[in-house]
Amino acid sequence: MARFSPIAFLALFLGAVANAKPMMEQVPIQDDTPVRALESWSYTDCGATSDPIQVQSIKVSPDPPKPGEKLTVTVNAEVTEEVEEGAYADVVVKLGLIKLLSKQFDLCEEARKANATVQCPIKPGQYEVIQSVDLPKEIPKAKFTVSVRGYTIDDDDLACVDLKVDFMKKPFLKGFGW
Repeated sequence: MARFSPIAFLALFLGAVANAKPMMEQVPIQDDTPVRALESWSYTDCGATSDPIQVQSIKVSPDPPKPGEKLTVTVNAEVTEEVEEGAYADVVVKLGLIKLLSKQFDLCEEARKANATVQCPIKPGQYEVIQSVDLPKEIPKAKFTVSVRGYTIDDDDLACVDLKVDFMKKPFLKGFGW
């Protein structure tokens, strides 16, 4: 069994959405926070403009992802303050109102274990983090939400991302016999 990591978990839930539209659009909400919406998955950067990590985009490839195949998730972000050892993320996964997972991850430790290209301390600058994961053939037909809250070693806000994944959508072209 593969080791669980927050990035792989995000990849699993983003990528298993086999019915997502390939084109992303930005849809402003009341407070002008951009929401990146797809037919079967979306994410919202719920952090403040003062947070040290500003998520600029999340992309999956292939799009739409295919069960039983490798999924690559690419996250582009700007780091405005150094991220030090001890930074962590709280990840909560829900199926409707039911909490499936609530776990805290040491970001620097997870980056080392995953042999990520970005390692702590992370200096200010533009970053692209790419993580691949093999998707299981069996993908549950349900709607999930994933809440990721990042914090500095001093417990200050670091980043915030909310994801919604709908595994219940039917393929767009299925009715056409494709």
